[in-house]
Amino acid sequence: MVDGQNGRLVYRGYVIADLAEEMSYEEVAYLLWHGELPNRAQLEELTAELRSNRRLTPAAENALRGLAGYSNPMDVLRTIVSAQGVEARLLKPDLKQAIAYAAVFPVILANFHRQREGEAWLEPRSDLGHAANYLYLLTGEEPPAEKVQALNSYLVLLADHGMNASTFTARVIASTDSDLASCLVGAIGALKGPAHGGAPSLVMNQLEQIGSPENAESWGRAALQRKERFMGFGHRVYRTYDPRAKILKKMCERLNPKFFALASKWEEVALRLLQERHPDRPQATNVEFYSAGVLQSVGLPTDLFPPTFGISRAAGWTAHVLEQISDNRLIRPQSEYVGPEPKKPIPLADR
Repeated sequence: MVDGQNGRLVYRGYVIADLAEEMSYEEVAYLLWHGELPNRAQLEELTAELRSNRRLTPAAENALRGLAGYSNPMDVLRTIVSAQGVEARLLKPDLKQAIAYAAVFPVILANFHRQREGEAWLEPRSDLGHAANYLYLLTGEEPPAEKVQALNSYLVLLADHGMNASTFTARVIASTDSDLASCLVGAIGALKGPAHGGAPSLVMNQLEQIGSPENAESWGRAALQRKERFMGFGHRVYRTYDPRAKILKKMCERLNPKFFALASKWEEVALRLLQERHPDRPQATNVEFYSAGVLQSVGLPTDLFPPTFGISRAAGWTAHVLEQISDNRLIRPQSEYVGPEPKKPIPLADR
């Protein structure tokens, strides 16, 4: 439930603030897939299944090795998920497949990153959880607990968010009785757009342009003159401060003080300037703004911010697909025709 008026996000009856810092991503994925939090035995079973599925198919491996290092990581994720699903054909989506795809998303991105850096792929660690294994596969070093916790909280915060553009895309594809890989490829394509999942990397770009807290005011006014959009502000649903952004802001202050010093000043200036320019519109900081600082603090390259959002949302996307097919009906919105009234065509010679 996304309660935009009151700034609340609820997963299956649990307020997001109660999940973000206490629960593992695996627990929250179980919650989204099953509707309840797991007991210890159920969590161990899910964790074991996730770890056993951290493998690319031969087709996916070959496809990944053939991609250029300059490829957009979102294009990489979309392409390799598609290759991973080639053998599935038109299998009806099920929980086993959902777990397998969620497990392999981090492997795809980490392998690509190492490949473009000229480093060999690493074997996944069976003793590491979802967040920790992703960081390990990227760097080859066991990550500090603080970084693991930060990334885990990020993954929990973005695991689902109602009927957003990418989730709706996945459900539309599922409604045609297509396979799960196709649903995920469509969702990734929607997430790639900067109006949806690409904003954290664009937040970093803008902060780099601003440079220092002292430049925030002048840069912001000049940007408005250029009709440049402020990234990380405003939301189609929330009419108040995004509850996920509140949590990420506190994490940023603790984990990334240099980022926080500039970002918090720019947030203050940007909200004031936006209010001056559009006093009739509710303006608030959204999840993408402080996501950038958290993802930077755990050591992710900027261009991996958007597909890491995809790692998080894999649980939500697949949960929605499974819900859709449980009582399926083709999603086919009706369009409103606004063209001319019917008329006779004029022969080509007379046009």
